[in-house]
Amino acid sequence: MKKLLSLLCLAFATLAASAADTPRPEYPRPQFERAAWVNLNGTWDFDFDFSASGIERDLMHATSLPKQITVPFCPESQLSGVGYKDFINCEWYHRTLDIPAAWDGQRILLHFGGVYYTSEIYIDGQLAQRHYGGSSAFEVDITQLVKAGQTHHLTVRATSDVRSMMQSAGKQSLRHGSYDCLYTRTTGIWQTVWMEAVAQEGLKDVQVLPDIDQRQIIVHPQYYTEKGGTLTVSLFDGAKRIAQTTVPATNATTVVLPVKNMKLWSPENPFLYDLTYELRNAEGKVVDEVHSYVGMRKVHIEGNRVFLNNEPYYQRLVLDQGFYPDGIWTAPSDEALRRDIELSMAAGFNGARLHQKVFEDRFYYWADKMGYLTWSEAPSWGMACNNPVATRNFLSEWRELVTQFRNHPSIVTWTPLNEEWWPDGYEYPRFVADLYDLTKALDPTRPFNDASGGTHVKTDLWTAHHYEQDPAKLREILYNDGRMFQTSTAKGHPGDKNTGFSSPIAQDNFRYPVYDFSMPYILDEVGGIKWVKAAKKDNVQTESWGYGEPPKTEEEFFARLEGQIDAVLSLSDYIWGYCYTQLTDVEQEQNGVYFYDRSYKFSPERFHKIFSKTPQK
Repeated sequence: MKKLLSLLCLAFATLAASAADTPRPEYPRPQFERAAWVNLNGTWDFDFDFSASGIERDLMHATSLPKQITVPFCPESQLSGVGYKDFINCEWYHRTLDIPAAWDGQRILLHFGGVYYTSEIYIDGQLAQRHYGGSSAFEVDITQLVKAGQTHHLTVRATSDVRSMMQSAGKQSLRHGSYDCLYTRTTGIWQTVWMEAVAQEGLKDVQVLPDIDQRQIIVHPQYYTEKGGTLTVSLFDGAKRIAQTTVPATNATTVVLPVKNMKLWSPENPFLYDLTYELRNAEGKVVDEVHSYVGMRKVHIEGNRVFLNNEPYYQRLVLDQGFYPDGIWTAPSDEALRRDIELSMAAGFNGARLHQKVFEDRFYYWADKMGYLTWSEAPSWGMACNNPVATRNFLSEWRELVTQFRNHPSIVTWTPLNEEWWPDGYEYPRFVADLYDLTKALDPTRPFNDASGGTHVKTDLWTAHHYEQDPAKLREILYNDGRMFQTSTAKGHPGDKNTGFSSPIAQDNFRYPVYDFSMPYILDEVGGIKWVKAAKKDNVQTESWGYGEPPKTEEEFFARLEGQIDAVLSLSDYIWGYCYTQLTDVEQEQNGVYFYDRSYKFSPERFHKIFSKTPQK
């Protein structure tokens, strides 16, 4: 108990110092929170390595580097203090690492929220770990390389080659500058770096499965090592403990918690239960304590409808790309993450498709708390989907991402790919089928959308993108597309070159089963109406990018917008949900509901009146 109190005192002191001096000081993983942690954001030494000669120059043993950078912001960003926007193929980071004396005997873990794209982590020049993938969080066990109470040197080498097509780039420009719907790149460290102390036999991970039909929660724990002892899981409704179960602390044991008088999670009532995990060793001493939360909700498909909590639920989503003028991929503050959700809800949306970027745990935390539906995507653009190396790289990282985020109740759909058009060739169909099967093995509880608006292979949702600006023409296109999709008795086969639908089926020489179209059809990109600030209207065609001819007046803008949304809503027998492009402008793409700096284009109330509409019963 004395040691636990010492750890708590250290944690509180660390948090107080972090809040005053550290960028992004908040705990980065609120669904799996421990007391003993240290935030490592702030000023680091830094240098470019354009010739990739740093290893030959022994930079892994560096005790200083000539430049400085503010972590967790990428060197391309203003907030990093560097602001270098050309291609960066290799870069090095350094800082000292003070290991608290109170952590003696504990497992010491170094966490990176995101390093784009590959990284090598060194402690005092010794390689601790390599990581592949620019968006998934990862941890490095440095216990054997450090000593409690001593100072060590942490060095990070980060590399990226977005033009190789062997890694996914998302919306990062493959040209020198931004253009069309591609923007400033992100390299190196771009999410919080932090360190924590964990018992040697501590909890490594948990998968939490809410089961509203049987009014219970199922927990699958995983430990770093199994040394006997017990795990006690407690469920709280506010301050009241409503369930508690103690089980042997083994990887083969699951925990079942009954939930009486169950309160469901939904956008209308985003209720969250608190969870506490207490791990006791064989002597009965608490050696690990983790705090979390869970939302009781269910997502499933029946026929051509998506259901939430066993009721058909119409999703009115907005495309959110998660770019910031000063931080690029990294939000300048935790409040900025919450503010984006507030802006979306103020405009009438009940959720977002998080587009071509992996959003951080803190965004999902706010979505969970505020009742905001999310589709979780990865930055798939830029990779060669018919290349086995590229697809292998993506599959590895996607596995990490699903595992990282699967406990968030706000996530209602996995959608790894966007507008991938690889209908011919051997690898793409195999790749997408593997993505589907891998995702379902890791999380069978959510629908899977294989390629948003692209070539479908194996999917639970049929999605399409339509940017026709004229509402009448849009309705005609959607009517023909949706009616054909939902009512045709014809079945499609991957070898068929023309199914008649806007999103084709992959074609190859494999023998796939006949495709069944009895699934929801969701229009997951529509709109994209361009509007720029008055001062730039004379140069609207040269200084901005968007879809179609921009409206000339505010009234013309809203007439077009309402016409488009009414057209979609009128076809709810065939089309069950939409995603409007987009929440904010991003650099030269100026078709957002809000400007890039999050200021208003028009009154949010006018948008809310349109986007809060639901299909007529």
